[in-house]
Amino acid sequence: MNEHLRTALDLGAAGLPVLPLRVGKVPFGNCRACKGNACGGRPNMKNAGPCRCPGVCHAWAAATTELDIIASPSWAAAWRQAVCVGYHPGGAGLTVVDLDNAEATAWARGALPATRTVPTTRGEHWIYRGTMRSANGVRDGVDIKSTMSYARWLGPGTGTMTTLPDAARALAVKKAPSPIRPAPHSVAVPVRSGNGECRHRTPTYLDRGIAMAEQRITEARSAVHTTVYRTFLAVLSAHGRCGCLTDAHIARLFTAAQAKGESPRHCTDAWANARTQLGL
Repeated sequence: MNEHLRTALDLGAAGLPVLPLRVGKVPFGNCRACKGNACGGRPNMKNAGPCRCPGVCHAWAAATTELDIIASPSWAAAWRQAVCVGYHPGGAGLTVVDLDNAEATAWARGALPATRTVPTTRGEHWIYRGTMRSANGVRDGVDIKSTMSYARWLGPGTGTMTTLPDAARALAVKKAPSPIRPAPHSVAVPVRSGNGECRHRTPTYLDRGIAMAEQRITEARSAVHTTVYRTFLAVLSAHGRCGCLTDAHIARLFTAAQAKGESPRHCTDAWANARTQLGL
């Protein structure tokens, strides 16, 4: 039996919803019938319909504890290609504070109560009991993974798991965007100079910038959530106040992010958080 499948079955039996992750530590893409959520989505997704696809579809919403599904023939090909096992923290009543570097870890040690910790490639996962809204880039190198999100399984960790503190919840509140819209939208901000023209950027420069942003997202091999947020932030920093961004530009960025496993909601959250950060 495949090592990742064996791990997934053990975790599922213990009550942790699991899913296979492919190269780049991202979920497998939807099947043709479910592409673009044409099927209505998984039943456990917000505003979703009754999808009955037996495959590994819908990113985090594919996570399950049902052993017959985890070991089913329709998941077999994904397990053969998987590079690791992912899990849905919120589905198990948990929140992961993902600390992506040494500075973020040092901050957490002074700001958050001790809990179970799991070493990662560049930092640590701090795991708490309780759920909250997932949010990316709440601080430099800090993501929150809980509801509607997934985390990589890196082992049980060490230490006693404690209750999710208000200090962690406050991280997402501080970054809370305006009411979420269901689709990308043009940036509506005051124009710095006449007639909405971007005097300091040519159309060619803008197109090149969007292409580079797409490439940065596409080539991300880790910390995809953070990469998407920072890329959105960079694009808005250059063009968010001059009125030159269009729905087509934003859709290209969202499409690149979703190809890496980000959900439409995560894309909208990251875009709104970046606008809030810049005061747009």
